[in-house]
Amino acid sequence: MEHHPTFIGDLFNQLFGGLALALMEMLGIHPHDPLRPIPDHIAIELFIVLLAVIFFLWFRRQLSADNPGGLQLCFEQVLSNSFRVGIYDLLDEIVGHHGRKHLAMVGSVGLFVLFCNVISLIPGFISPTAVHTVPLGCALVVFLYYNWEGLRAHGPAGYGKHFMGPILPLAPLMLPIELISHTARLLSLTVRLWVNMVVSELLYLTFLSLGLVTFTAAWEWNKIAGGVLVFAPLVFPVAFVALHIFVAFLQAFVFTLLPVVYVGGAVAEEH
Repeated sequence: MEHHPTFIGDLFNQLFGGLALALMEMLGIHPHDPLRPIPDHIAIELFIVLLAVIFFLWFRRQLSADNPGGLQLCFEQVLSNSFRVGIYDLLDEIVGHHGRKHLAMVGSVGLFVLFCNVISLIPGFISPTAVHTVPLGCALVVFLYYNWEGLRAHGPAGYGKHFMGPILPLAPLMLPIELISHTARLLSLTVRLWVNMVVSELLYLTFLSLGLVTFTAAWEWNKIAGGVLVFAPLVFPVAFVALHIFVAFLQAFVFTLLPVVYVGGAVAEEH
């Protein structure tokens, strides 16, 4: 999906483009555009991470056990709520004992995906998750993490048995099946998030453009009609803005739930 250059991309390339280009040349990497070696989606990712670090450092100072504010109560709902779909709820239910120690990875990936999904609602920004390399990077983090946790929990030999199935004579058949199944999780996580965000963003931009075209055509035909339809660019895409927000939260939840499931399977005592 093609995008126009963003002002965040321009800013990051002005500030850090020379350094990035030098590092890429050292590694033998040749950017498509040497004048803008930092792609827009990478710049927006870095911007999101920077804002998140600043926000959570500030938010940490506002936490109070005796007098929690509205923002703190909202984030507590993200951790645990009556619907049992909070991060703590999922970890307790699926991973079980000591499951909450995985909060840092699961929560960080889930919030990062959410922020990347919704930032395109701000004019001048794009969703980094609509570029396939970003979901792939998140999927690689999840893949490496849950396999590492499986190795830590059971050791190489014990975790290896997980791939051989419960019946030893069938191990030669189960091993390639399990390896393919686990590797396919990378593709599943990547494609699910990427395709949904591309389609959602495309619908949003398409109907916003239709609103602008309608207003422009009406204005050229009749100034009164153009005045009546001045809000068309805002009214037309409202449903698709709501759809984009729904998809953004849903995909972030899926990218939180599936890592919990994978970790739970990797560290479980019995397979």
